[in-house]
Amino acid sequence: MKKITYQELWPWGALAVLVLLALSSSFVPGVSLSKNSSGYEDLMAQVIPANGITLPVQWGDLGKQMLEAGVIDEDKFIALYEQRGGITQEMEELLYGNTEYILITRENSGFLLNLLWAFGLGNKNPILKEGPMQSPQYGGANRFASTGGWRLAVGDTMEHYSAHAFVQLTLSQQELVERVSKNIYRPCCNNATYFPDCNHGMAMLGLLELMAAQGIGEDEMYKVALQVNSYWFPDTYLTIAKYFEKREVAWKDVNPQTVLGSSYSSATGYQQILAEIQPPQVRGGSCGA
Repeated sequence: MKKITYQELWPWGALAVLVLLALSSSFVPGVSLSKNSSGYEDLMAQVIPANGITLPVQWGDLGKQMLEAGVIDEDKFIALYEQRGGITQEMEELLYGNTEYILITRENSGFLLNLLWAFGLGNKNPILKEGPMQSPQYGGANRFASTGGWRLAVGDTMEHYSAHAFVQLTLSQQELVERVSKNIYRPCCNNATYFPDCNHGMAMLGLLELMAAQGIGEDEMYKVALQVNSYWFPDTYLTIAKYFEKREVAWKDVNPQTVLGSSYSSATGYQQILAEIQPPQVRGGSCGA
């Protein structure tokens, strides 16, 4: 299967538009079904619970570390969210405090996407230095939405690319991240997390690194990745859940690794699902790209 990158879909001169789309898609003030999406109410509660899901990773003071390193420019970041209703107490704690476990909800999923995007981009990792992002055919790692699209850093974004040792992995942990990242796709393109060319891919890479560093096993990593992807792409995973429901498979019984694979979670795989299932109309979610 041919990999589709943003460089094939967008000319370089249109990157500014892509940046706006990527950042705007990170703002999810609350996910809700439209009136034309009857039949999805029960699935909504299963796929993206209103009370949220606690992720099995400790965030600590990573927000503060990223501010100090310049991966996140405080003024730019605060200004962005001032346009979106202001910084909440929860956001302040993630940015400035020392928090334990992360609760992802319909309301904060976009904010967490931006935090994890910054973390995945800035944390030192061989995937960024030696993986597909560095392939000569793409003309440099700076030409992707996940890098050129992050305009919330101090100075040149690429000065922070894989530059900060926020979290260091052992050899076995790195191997785990590489293995799992090659099996997790996203419906905005046909690339796995191992090729994090968009904001969602870079954020997922960061989350996988955190989970591996904190001793989360492979099966749990897939489970958490599916939960997070569902909040980031609610319409996609509600549709996939409906697809399994038609086959009398409950969402709680699906295999996360299977669903995150290219047959379901890639752009191509999801298009095949859409040929059979009418998707819900979701307000406040999905991917701007």
